[in-house]
Amino acid sequence: MESGNVSGVTEFILAGLTNKPELQLPLFILFLGIYVVTVVGNLGMITLILFSSHLHTPMYFFLSSLSFIDLCHSTVITPKMLVNFVTVKNTISYPECMTQLYTFLTFAIAECHMLAVMAYDRYVAICNPLLYNAVMSYQVCSWMIFGVYIMALIGTTTHTVCMLKVHFCEADVINHYFCDLYPLLELSCSDTFINEVVVLCFSVFNIFIPTLTILSSYIFIIASILRIKSTEGRSKAFSTCSSHISAVAIFFGSLAFMYLQPSSVSSMDQGKVSSVFYTIVVPMLNPLIYSLRNKDVKVALNKLLERKLFL
Repeated sequence: MESGNVSGVTEFILAGLTNKPELQLPLFILFLGIYVVTVVGNLGMITLILFSSHLHTPMYFFLSSLSFIDLCHSTVITPKMLVNFVTVKNTISYPECMTQLYTFLTFAIAECHMLAVMAYDRYVAICNPLLYNAVMSYQVCSWMIFGVYIMALIGTTTHTVCMLKVHFCEADVINHYFCDLYPLLELSCSDTFINEVVVLCFSVFNIFIPTLTILSSYIFIIASILRIKSTEGRSKAFSTCSSHISAVAIFFGSLAFMYLQPSSVSSMDQGKVSSVFYTIVVPMLNPLIYSLRNKDVKVALNKLLERKLFL
């Protein structure tokens, strides 16, 4: 990646979340706690699904994939941010910055499409339950996961190649806590029109298309649920979807605020707050949302704990 650095910049300085020294330690403790919960929650969810045979269904196969994405997504950002809270000069080398950008975008885009896949899975399960096993076979689920990562890698590679062609001058302070697209483009001393067009086009595809898929799925799901006569049946159907809706609303809302507007319009200070949600808070919340509001997960956890206690 270093060969693309035609500007001669060898490192950047990350401005971080705040420039107030008195907030550094409290923020370090806060985000360290969030990261620990994120790691324990997502690893716990993956382990639980792996060792609980009755969770070996498409829904939980996708959920374990989402947990893996969330774990990687947070790990790309949070440890470096934690180090920056306790160091005097928050530097990151050019190759490290480009690597962080590439890996961050990969898992961010993958999460967008994974949430759409999970919405489609719920649509098939509720609207076409008799065809569910045939439509959502192991082969189909595997191909869907493969497609999620292919779309993520295509988008990420395009963004990174465009960024490698950007010229950076003497300004080397990134007004952010990690290497993101718009904060990097703000430092450019060359024309970034093509880069901004690429960012907007891919953002529309990676945010609007999954959002449209999710909305369409839930329109059909809600219509199907309302046709269920029993109150218990409607309640059970809604409970399988409510956790997914919560995760989608937080993730896509904060993501759209950051990327679905030109860099000239967006405020980086507001963007930092928005970024905290989809890079740090959502990866922590997802396993909590799906475990605390899911009876199958609670039952599987109790059985797993009982097995461990009797061993």
